Amino acid sequence: MSKSKKRSKPGEFFTLPEEERLETYELLYYESKNSWAEIAKLLGTYPNKARRDAAKLGMSSRDKSKAQQLAISEGRCEHPTEGKQQSEKTRIKISESQGKVWDDLSEEDREYRSEIGKKSWDDKTDLEKENFFKKSVDAIQKASKEGSKVELELFNYLIEEGYKVLKHKEHFLKNEKFHLDLYLPEQRIAIEVDGPMHFKPVYGEEKLNKRQAADSSKNGLVLSGGMVLIRVKLDKRQSQRYIRSLKAKLLGLIKEIGIKFPIENERYFEI
Repeated sequence: MSKSKKRSKPGEFFTLPEEERLETYELLYYESKNSWAEIAKLLGTYPNKARRDAAKLGMSSRDKSKAQQLAISEGRCEHPTEGKQQSEKTRIKISESQGKVWDDLSEEDREYRSEIGKKSWDDKTDLEKENFFKKSVDAIQKASKEGSKVELELFNYLIEEGYKVLKHKEHFLKNEKFHLDLYLPEQRIAIEVDGPMHFKPVYGEEKLNKRQAADSSKNGLVLSGGMVLIRVKLDKRQSQRYIRSLKAKLLGLIKEIGIKFPIENERYFEI
C-alpha cells in the first residue's frame, strides 16, 4: 500500500481480519514510515483510533521525540528551533520557568538529581576525569587574568547602565599584590566577585583559611581608603535567572549608595 492509494471508506478498514490490519499498519508505519495522521487519512479514520487499534494488535509506536526527528528528516515538518532567534523576552520567560521548577524541587528530588550527577562522574573514565580537571584549571587561570563569567557580565551590565567601571584595578591599594575586581571611581565603590573558593573548602581547609585571610586584608585596605566595598557571593548555581537577580540587587545597592554615601562603619556589604 502506498501513500497515493485511494482512501478507504470510513469504518471499512476495521472490518478486515486482524492479521490483514496488522500487516497494513506495519507496512505503512514501519516500512513506508508514515505518521499516524497520514495512515489515518489513507484508512478513512482518525489518528488515535488507528494508533489504538494497532496497539491492540501488538504494535508499538515511536516515542514523540523519534517521531519528530523522522518527520523533520523527511521534510514533513520544520525543526521547532533551528534557525530561529528567540526574543530576549522569550528567553527570560523560559529561564524563569526553568528556575521556578528547580526552586520548587523537594529535598528528595534534589538529592536524587545529585545522585545522578555523582553516578555520571563515577562512570567517567580516568582520561575523561583528567581532561575535566585540566579544563577546570585552565578556566580558573583564565578567570584570574580576565575575570570570571559573572564578573564580566556585571562589568558589561554596569557599563550599559551608564556607570564608569574599571576592571581589575591594580596598584590602587597599599598592598600591590591585591587588585579590585570592579571599581566605580565616581561612586568610590569597590566590587569583589567571590566564587565558592572564598567561603567553601573547595581546595581544602588550609587554602580556604589563606584565601579568607587575604580577603580580610583586602577588606581592611579598601575600607580604610574611604571606599565602599560590595562582595558578591556566588553561592548558587549560576543560571541566567540567578545572574539577573544579582544584577538587580547590585544596581539597587549602587543607586542607594549614590543617593547617600554610608558612614564609616557601614561601608561593607554582601549580596
